[in-house]
Amino acid sequence: MKVLKFGGTSVGTVDSILKVIEIIQTNAAKENKLAVVFSALGGITNRFIEIGKMAANGDTEYLEHLQSAEDRHFNVIRGLIDIKSQSNLLARVKVIFNEIEDLLRGISLIQEISPRTYDLLLSFGERLSTTIITDALNARNTAAAFVDARDLVKTNSKFNNAEVNFEKTDFNIQEYFNQATGVQCITGFIASNDNNITTTLGRGGSDFTASIFGAALKAEVIEIWTDVNGMMTADPRKVKNAFTIPTISYAEAMELSHFGAKVIYPPSLTPAFQKRIPIKILNTFEAEHTGTVISDQTVAKAYSITGISSIDDISLVNLQGNGMIGVAGVSAKLFGILASSSISVILISQASSEHSICFAINPSDAQQVTDLLESGFELEIANKDIDQISIQHHLSIMAVVGEGMKSSTGTSGKLFSVLGQNGINVIATAQGSSELNISVVINKKDISKALNAIHERFFEIDGFTLNVFLAGPSGLIGKTLLAQILSQKEYLKKNKNLNIKVTGVINTRKMLIDPDGLDLENLEDFLAQSGEISNLSEFVSDVQNLNLPNTVFVDATADKNIVQYYEGLLENSISIVTPNKVANSGAYAQYIKLKDIAQKRNVQFLYETNVGAGLPIINTLQGLINSGDEILQIEAVLSGTLAFIFNTFKSGQKFVDVVKEAKALGFTEPDPREDLSGMDVARKILILARESGLELEPEDVKINPLLNDACVAAANVDAFYEALFADNERFEKMIDEAEAKNEVLRFIARLKDAKASISLQSVDKSHPFYNLSGSENIISFTTARYKDNPLVVKGPGAGAEVTAMGVFADIITLSTVLAN
Repeated sequence: MKVLKFGGTSVGTVDSILKVIEIIQTNAAKENKLAVVFSALGGITNRFIEIGKMAANGDTEYLEHLQSAEDRHFNVIRGLIDIKSQSNLLARVKVIFNEIEDLLRGISLIQEISPRTYDLLLSFGERLSTTIITDALNARNTAAAFVDARDLVKTNSKFNNAEVNFEKTDFNIQEYFNQATGVQCITGFIASNDNNITTTLGRGGSDFTASIFGAALKAEVIEIWTDVNGMMTADPRKVKNAFTIPTISYAEAMELSHFGAKVIYPPSLTPAFQKRIPIKILNTFEAEHTGTVISDQTVAKAYSITGISSIDDISLVNLQGNGMIGVAGVSAKLFGILASSSISVILISQASSEHSICFAINPSDAQQVTDLLESGFELEIANKDIDQISIQHHLSIMAVVGEGMKSSTGTSGKLFSVLGQNGINVIATAQGSSELNISVVINKKDISKALNAIHERFFEIDGFTLNVFLAGPSGLIGKTLLAQILSQKEYLKKNKNLNIKVTGVINTRKMLIDPDGLDLENLEDFLAQSGEISNLSEFVSDVQNLNLPNTVFVDATADKNIVQYYEGLLENSISIVTPNKVANSGAYAQYIKLKDIAQKRNVQFLYETNVGAGLPIINTLQGLINSGDEILQIEAVLSGTLAFIFNTFKSGQKFVDVVKEAKALGFTEPDPREDLSGMDVARKILILARESGLELEPEDVKINPLLNDACVAAANVDAFYEALFADNERFEKMIDEAEAKNEVLRFIARLKDAKASISLQSVDKSHPFYNLSGSENIISFTTARYKDNPLVVKGPGAGAEVTAMGVFADIITLSTVLAN
């Protein structure tokens, strides 16, 4: 036979009770006998607790609250029973509420409520719900009988959490069911002692009732009907991709529930576990779902872990001291003190040196534990054998559970790697020798981030997700990057199992954040219409406070002010990808500090596009150095603008006309002097020098200027053109001399002998820079290995498409690092 149990959410409203009745009728059609356990209507037990406290405190408003509870039950009756058949049930329920009122009046008079009286008061919730549903079944021609569990389940007199006398209880249940037929509607949670005084079974009491009846009757299965589709791989309120676990062992269910999974309360199901009766967790509101089967069978799964659970708020107590090392009995004394005061310990971790023991407790017990231990170890503390008791608050426990960990290697490594990559500090850890559970204590603020990161990595249901926050979505590079991400979305999901989720954007006018991801197809309009007024400081603060897993901040601007936030982002374990050269070309101390923070926090600071746009220049240089090569010289044409100008400039042309043409084609800044000054090239060669290991400052780069003082001092662009026209003879002489030698002019940056310089040079056909065309960049690495034939990287070194591509490539690189 079957035992079914319906919790408070299942019997909370008329609509939900109608679903319950439908489930019962479906099962009754297949079974000769059916045992069905009911909780009180949803929320009624807590309501009765509040009413009892009010009465004990002399608050006369308890009567109004009682009337509200009575009205609710009457409304349920009116919704379930035909009007012609309601009177008898309404009268019986009214009698029960009269009993409750009499009990509360007595509580109010003596202004005290004992545990025994509480049990009697709370018992009315299950008695009322079961009475109503029994009549509703009979009204629908389903033969049902009301069973008061107090007549069958016998306990001691430990009120509020009574202990069952299984010998008497099993006998009573078996005797009763030998005669019973049809649907037996049983009150959950309640029992009685040998004097027939009402007791209750404590937390998970209705589940306990179902387990007691199932074990006594040797049921084929116990079905726990609730409001979720079984046990989940994680709390779906915190992890959106959590899914139902089809099968789970008793041991796994025990572990997950101990660490926060609230679908079942394992101690209440012990009788069923002992009789090896399978337990199904099913959803009243989605009855067709297969739910979860909990049994003694261990079924092989596709994943090394079965589920993840957590306890959101705990305190960690640490007892340590040199006097504990090698001293027997310290642990026994510690936990004896805690047990004597009924303090529940959630997790224990001890150093192998025996120098310290830490354990997790409920925060509400923290002060009591401090007092107990300071008293219990008073002598040891006075003798300095044990240090003062320390307690850390605002912590959480996350537990990774699964029988599969026994047969798969690397679970611990994977767990701690994911936490480390997301900047989550592990304060304490515990793992049993059974390899069923790995528990970690972390900061409370990190629990959601940890759950999502671990769930994604171990289950890979929807691939690896990278959360991108983008500064500069409306600029050329940012807009192009978003278009590239959108166009590659399907490819990356199919071939890389990668989801790039743009979670937040900010431009100079508006900012917008959505943790679920922004719609890239309509982002520009949505940002303009729904975005908040831009505030970079607030935006960065929101990025940090959201604390999402696998987060990257992409700075697609040239803004000097944004760089001040890099340090804080990296310190908060947020990686950075940027083409912005400001951070890496300023003071050396700032450059090295950012790299040190990234290394310390185990995050990435990627800036391939700082030099040469999408060309693999920095990666190539790093690869040479990391593989042990020695950099002898770097020569480079690093400005697409100046490359175009000197590729175009020929004898007979005026230099100013070539500069104007470059500006008209969009190759220069609005004021061409920004390009012709060589400062942008200086920043790039400085970055390459630093990547080579040189501690150079910006002023260490020697620039041989292209422009004379008059050009530099010109008041505006037109005045600059006039000054450049006046200086045309100098440029004509340079191009004439070069062409006379069959050479070309190139604006070359050079790093040699720890010195960086930039100058306009004439090169012949033997030089690798001779055959440049358009706005191409070219970099030549002369090294110990590439001494006679330098390693050359050449290609487009400017433009939104190639720069955005380089940023995109860095993002992909970052996802690969984080996903492994």
